[in-house]
Amino acid sequence: MEQLIQTNYALDTFYFLVTGALVMWMAAGFAMLEAGLVRAKNTTEILAKNVGLFAIACIMYMLVGYNIMYPSDAINSFIPGISFLLSPDHTVADVLKGGDGAPYYSGMSDFFFQVVFVATAMSVVSGAVAERMKLMSFFVFAIVFTAFIYPMQGYWKWGGGFLDGLGFLDFAGSGIVHMAGGAAALAGVLLLGARKGKYTPEGESKAIPGANLPLATLGTFILWLGWFGFNGGSELKVSNVDEANAVAMVFVNTLMAAAGGVIGSLIASKLKFGKADLTMMLNGALAGLVAITAEPLTPTALEATLIGLVGGIIVVFAIIIMDTKFKIDDPVGAISVHGIVGIFGLIAVTFTNKDATIVAQLTGIAVIFAWVFITSLIVWSIIKAVMGIRVSEEEEFEGVDQTECGMEAYPEFTK
Repeated sequence: MEQLIQTNYALDTFYFLVTGALVMWMAAGFAMLEAGLVRAKNTTEILAKNVGLFAIACIMYMLVGYNIMYPSDAINSFIPGISFLLSPDHTVADVLKGGDGAPYYSGMSDFFFQVVFVATAMSVVSGAVAERMKLMSFFVFAIVFTAFIYPMQGYWKWGGGFLDGLGFLDFAGSGIVHMAGGAAALAGVLLLGARKGKYTPEGESKAIPGANLPLATLGTFILWLGWFGFNGGSELKVSNVDEANAVAMVFVNTLMAAAGGVIGSLIASKLKFGKADLTMMLNGALAGLVAITAEPLTPTALEATLIGLVGGIIVVFAIIIMDTKFKIDDPVGAISVHGIVGIFGLIAVTFTNKDATIVAQLTGIAVIFAWVFITSLIVWSIIKAVMGIRVSEEEEFEGVDQTECGMEAYPEFTK
């Protein structure tokens, strides 16, 4: 029996690490997607943002964020307390003691899996503020977001806080990761303003095409692949028949929701524009993935496809409305994909999970959005006052690759 327990512990730990590595691969997906959807003169800088934010997320979450989100001694269900650095991992005695409190995977594997989620949430922000934000200002915000803002609302649900007690459900992070990233991005974009030339003096929106759609498409497929780790790993266990079947169901539903999102956005863009808009289809795939992330286990494969389909339709009109009606300039559509569709995903939990209530889901949406948006707005405002958040008009015209990084991604073409 002891050998079986240790074998299962090793298997679940290994599964956690592999799925965490898949989620880390999503960082490459975000980098490629964003690099493809910005102009050539801003490519190096957006890549620097993605590499830098990932490193910052890892360090800050290790220093303090993980202990805020999963405290050993919480003050209460609202305030988690604070401690620093990671605790030692479980011993053999811990694993073999039995009972509900016995760990069934490595504590370090849990940190590894959780930290890549933090980076995913921060990656949402980088695309929305692309092409006009100061690089170092972005990194300062990343420090605060990954160390404090994200872990606090994560504690309220995944750390056993008050949202968990209310019955709020979010399996893998439609709200805790994606909507949170969208809320932080919205706060930054509102203070930052639109790119020069995005809107005419009459207020009409002008399209600013990205430089590399093949790269954006590659990024979307990388994200799609990484999402199997994102949702699949969130089952937390694979070492028995029921859990293995659950993981397989999550994988299938994740796949089908993304497919549904592509078809939904294809239909919506064809009806709206008369064309099959590739960028909308790419965002449709991501919208389907975001929509199913809050509950990828209880739907049937058909239900997951339909949830993704609706998410794909929503994102097309959300991007249009955010751009034309509210004049919110989001170069990659991140606020719509992750924020607005994240809200839909949380509501969609009630469609298939009998334990979900609309009151609990709406409460979770309101709490997470309000916390992240307000705190992010405060932090962005302080950064703006102290060091500024926007490059000069001349630097924006020349491209932030040269002014922020001193090099260009495509020197043969941009010279």
